[in-house]
Amino acid sequence: MLTYTIRRLLLAIPTLIFISFIIFLIVKLSPSDPTAGLPLTIPPEVREQIRESLGVNDPVMVQYVKWLRLMVWDEPLHLIEAWTGWDIAPEGGARIISYQTRSPVMELIVQRMPQTLWVVGVSYIVGVIIALPIGIISAYRQYSWFDQIGTFISMLGFSVPTFFTGVLFIVIFSVNLGWFPSVYDTTHEVTDWDSFVVQLKQIIMPVMVLGLFNASQISRFMRASMLDNLNQDYVRTARAKGLSEKVVVLVHVLRNSLIPVVTVIALNVPAVFGGAIITEQVFRVNGIGQLLIIAIQSGDIPTVQTVSFIFAVLIVLFNLIADVLYGILDPRIRYD
Repeated sequence: MLTYTIRRLLLAIPTLIFISFIIFLIVKLSPSDPTAGLPLTIPPEVREQIRESLGVNDPVMVQYVKWLRLMVWDEPLHLIEAWTGWDIAPEGGARIISYQTRSPVMELIVQRMPQTLWVVGVSYIVGVIIALPIGIISAYRQYSWFDQIGTFISMLGFSVPTFFTGVLFIVIFSVNLGWFPSVYDTTHEVTDWDSFVVQLKQIIMPVMVLGLFNASQISRFMRASMLDNLNQDYVRTARAKGLSEKVVVLVHVLRNSLIPVVTVIALNVPAVFGGAIITEQVFRVNGIGQLLIIAIQSGDIPTVQTVSFIFAVLIVLFNLIADVLYGILDPRIRYD
């Protein structure tokens, strides 16, 4: 397993380099000007000097190599230095600078990451907790009323887009009932029980919107995987040996059924960040999704490239996690 993990990590390096080049090239080819947001009174020669200082007029390959070096070396050093206080980053070293805010892009991402992780992380945990029991019971009691209701809700939750569900939740629970705030206040700090209740109220709707979408897909995979294993020979053998139905289902069947479901859960984590982009816009969550939307609208190329590359890193990383979990769940799988 260790050899396989190291081999996959080494293979991920050229994969990420290729992905980074594609992302850089596609975004770079889009029409943009870092001086577009400056006042009209600035002379053309000053605008040209700004473009030169940002390296916009350099050849594409030169710009890509500079950006890649900053992404894989200088920016991580700056982040480690900020988190630990160690003096390891180069003094006055180059940074990936946002065209819009003139601030380092990674600092903007770090500032907004807690809000995104708070909403996305809680919603995904809630979705998995809801989906697994529904999938298990639906498969064990196939075609029952519970299975029919679970199938209907799952298909509805998976088919309806999150922007529609978010607006619907706001109209029902915020406008009509007044239970929850319609806008997520990212400046709110939890200091006591009352502030915690306020935080809980404002996070319920975005978490439920994303959680419903995640649970709908995962529960369907869980149900299908359980149905495939319930009719296998080893299940009949376990029952013939006198094992209780609870042990057969929750120990033998569930463990084998989780193997394909783990893939869905692991690979859906980066997709949840993508889905959170829309949800963050609906509920005004000041997270990574909103940062990406604002960067696209303003033509902030460095920010778009960096956020997109982070999403690509997440996809490759969770692919590796899913493969490693295969060997843990199924002893028959050996990679070495």
